[in-house]
Amino acid sequence: MTVIPLLVDVGTALEEATGIVQYALVFLFAAIPVVEILVVVPVAVGLGLNPITTAVVAFAGNVGSVYALILSYRRLLEWWNDRRDEPFEESRSDRYARARRLWDRYGLPGVSLAGPVMAGVHVAALVALLAGSRGRLVAGWMTAGIAVWTVVLTGASVAGFSALGIV
Repeated sequence: MTVIPLLVDVGTALEEATGIVQYALVFLFAAIPVVEILVVVPVAVGLGLNPITTAVVAFAGNVGSVYALILSYRRLLEWWNDRRDEPFEESRSDRYARARRLWDRYGLPGVSLAGPVMAGVHVAALVALLAGSRGRLVAGWMTAGIAVWTVVLTGASVAGFSALGIV
């Protein structure tokens, strides 16, 4: 999936909605792998949504979906392995491979802090779980990583759009 059509789709949906529906969409888009906070925060801020509210709602959506993944991880893994000839660990995607390299080099803190931009927060959490990390540790570190990136993205979006005179 290319980035430009994705930005247009997210932007169009947010632009066509009004009021609280815009923030509900920010929550939902932040929870979707690939879109996440990296796309939805800059787009929402660029469209003039309140940056603080956008950050809080996007953070909640992204963290909520990661917690759901952590809670359902074992069932998802069993489901995947029952339906495939090879276990999940052997059917690697490029995103999974990037996240696994991060894990091998930096462990849970590195995957949690770099994962959101390198492979996506959901893939990073899955790698940490597959590597044997406890769910509570993964949840804590992923929450910290998402918080850091939410603040950075919101601040950079506000500064960038202000400098351009857009917001």
